[in-house]
Amino acid sequence: MEDQQIVELYRQRDESAIAETECKYGTFCLRIAMSLLSNGEDAKECVNETFYQAWNSIPPEHPEKLQPWLGRIVRNISVSLWRRNHRQKRYSGIEQALNEMEDAVPSPISIEREIESTELGEILNSWLKSLPHDHRVLFVRRYWYGISLSDLANECGISPKKLAQKMYRLRLALKVFLAKEGIFHAEDR
Repeated sequence: MEDQQIVELYRQRDESAIAETECKYGTFCLRIAMSLLSNGEDAKECVNETFYQAWNSIPPEHPEKLQPWLGRIVRNISVSLWRRNHRQKRYSGIEQALNEMEDAVPSPISIEREIESTELGEILNSWLKSLPHDHRVLFVRRYWYGISLSDLANECGISPKKLAQKMYRLRLALKVFLAKEGIFHAEDR
């Protein structure tokens, strides 16, 4: 079923919208949640919460593309759950990706002092748009959706070591770009 047909089911308050969404995007959403949480039960809970939020959001929202819209919701729910549970030291799924980004992006405290978060988002979007399509997709899948290096490497048909080097070069390029934009000085890290 096409996205707009599924959205129309939501707009009509037809409960089959949830079943259609789960059929088409359930695996996608579960994969995002699992990559961030590394816990099957919590990941399933996040996916169910995603479908619940979709039910409550459409209408008034009318997403053109359902997959990235659902991906954003499940990611935000998963990150929130990870933060709650991380205080209890239960998860390590997203820690590696966050640690990799530590050197490229300054701490949130210094960002808040220097620019507003919307400006940082615009700068990051500008940098992402400057990348070749395949690099942009890799970067977003790794650092937004939290897909593991080994999974990405398998999908790309390259070794995890080679992909890790590519991701390192992307993070360095981001760091240089942020320094040029005045977000922080390269020697700050």
